[in-house]
Amino acid sequence: MKKNHVLAMALSALSAGLLISCAKPAEDNKATDTDSQKVAKNSVTANDSKGAVQNAPITPVTISAESEKTYLTHVAKDMVIPAYADTVKQSDILHKLAQQHCQKAPVSGADLQALRHQWLLLAQAWAGAEMINFGPATESMSNLYINYYPDERGLVHSGVADLIAANPNLTPTQLANESAIVQGVPGLEEALYANDSLNAAQCAYVISASSALSSRLQEIESNWQQNAMTLLAIDKADSNDDGLNQWFNSLLALVENMKTIAIDQPLGLTTGKAKGHLPAATAGQSRAIVTAKLAMLNKTLTDPVLTAILGSNNESNVGNELATALADTTTLLAQMPEDLATADKATQQQLFDQMTAITRLLKRQLMPTLGMRVNFNSNDGD
Repeated sequence: MKKNHVLAMALSALSAGLLISCAKPAEDNKATDTDSQKVAKNSVTANDSKGAVQNAPITPVTISAESEKTYLTHVAKDMVIPAYADTVKQSDILHKLAQQHCQKAPVSGADLQALRHQWLLLAQAWAGAEMINFGPATESMSNLYINYYPDERGLVHSGVADLIAANPNLTPTQLANESAIVQGVPGLEEALYANDSLNAAQCAYVISASSALSSRLQEIESNWQQNAMTLLAIDKADSNDDGLNQWFNSLLALVENMKTIAIDQPLGLTTGKAKGHLPAATAGQSRAIVTAKLAMLNKTLTDPVLTAILGSNNESNVGNELATALADTTTLLAQMPEDLATADKATQQQLFDQMTAITRLLKRQLMPTLGMRVNFNSNDGD
């Protein structure tokens, strides 16, 4: 089962086809929106209150270098670093619980449920941190080792089982040298949810996987703590907008990946043919993952500092429209079953449509209002 990192990357790319952090346009929806690729600062396509598309002039706000530095510093200090810190915290708790409950195997009943509950908190924390689609997590491809998704060929299921069978006394050091397929959040999900109880070998895996995951997450958080100024280009705000462009395109990537890879493709909404699987499919907790991502988007896009910047343009209503769209989508999700696959098709389609509306607000109104360019990193043509 042991593989070098180059082979692991090759297997991962072949299996996933596209990654959450390195997305390309979906094969089944290749139409591109030229307005979104080249954002004009004086005119952009926007949605009216009824969802119809119309041409409306957008006047970009003026953001001073001082305001840009203040906002990006706020993003690093109050959004990015806390998001990673939370994942470290949840992973550490899972590791301690595993050490506690796995002292005597088999583990089942309330002890197994406690491990599963903590796994879900960890999965939700990372789901929120995936809004940071740049920096040390993606540059080192650690994000793939943390969350190997989408696993379209079901490699995690067989990979974890084979690894445990071959290494009943697995250590964190041994696991760290294994493929991304058997590590991170999905690997732990497979071990905890695919079994009614954990034997000694499965316990060794959970202990090792949670430990290796914590180490990887700690490295990412530490890197951000030390290098936030350069990672968000805060130190260059006087001469360019790289930091702002990077940040808002990262948020846009989260929305588009969630809409396409986590909702549309696995539910087969636009093609009628399912591709891949919902997030946390083995655990049956896809709603919790999508909700966590949406909650992070709501936190960042309705942030008071951003709202104040947008407020300098009295003609723009994009802040209110985004807040309404995010609230409506959150309400809809709360009414859906824990496993989104069991929701009726009409409700699934409504969720997809609302995510599409949020995507368009970001690409066609928010980013032009901020004078930001939309990078070619989307998963669809909206």
